[in-house]
Amino acid sequence: MSETLGVFGGTFSPPHRGHVRAAEVFLAAVKPDRLMIVPTFVPPHKAADGEASPEERLEMCRLAFAHLSHTEVSDMEIKRGGKSYTADTLTALSMPGRRIAFLCGTDMMLTLDEWHEPKRIFELADLYCIRRESDTETYRLLQEKNAIYAARFGKEVTFLSAPVCEVSSSDIRREIQAGEVHPALLPDSVAAYINEKGLYR
Repeated sequence: MSETLGVFGGTFSPPHRGHVRAAEVFLAAVKPDRLMIVPTFVPPHKAADGEASPEERLEMCRLAFAHLSHTEVSDMEIKRGGKSYTADTLTALSMPGRRIAFLCGTDMMLTLDEWHEPKRIFELADLYCIRRESDTETYRLLQEKNAIYAARFGKEVTFLSAPVCEVSSSDIRREIQAGEVHPALLPDSVAAYINEKGLYR
């Protein structure tokens, strides 16, 4: 029996509506048997700089993606600690009869060849990208990168069509610090959790 496992990794600090929309589009287009949300490990001392702790990011992901069927939040990279290498995570998840579909955003897609063991990533997973911007220059860069990946790794990244959601976690953190975060950017449950915990202040 074969299985398609979707994997969506990131810092998710905090998980926002763009992340949720990406997961929804991925589920509808790729139809994996399961989608695993995998927050990366960030050293605990980062929390002293105003970052959320690994446990807080894990809980925010559980809140943000709770409404999605066939979706689970994994603490595997947080438990592993240290640098979160996608190649290692995909290796740990690989098994006979399982196809892995890996979801990434624009920034990740443009730098895949700079990651730890990119060849192994392309060997272990089929890669999908959802754009978060609409400018033509970035589109050109994405196409150029895909041509490089095809030549170097023998596989391209598949782009999924979705309404562009121009939002980033770093922008949201700055807005929270300034007390101006727009409620439309965050799931209500995540916004409530951030307020309750006083995160990113």
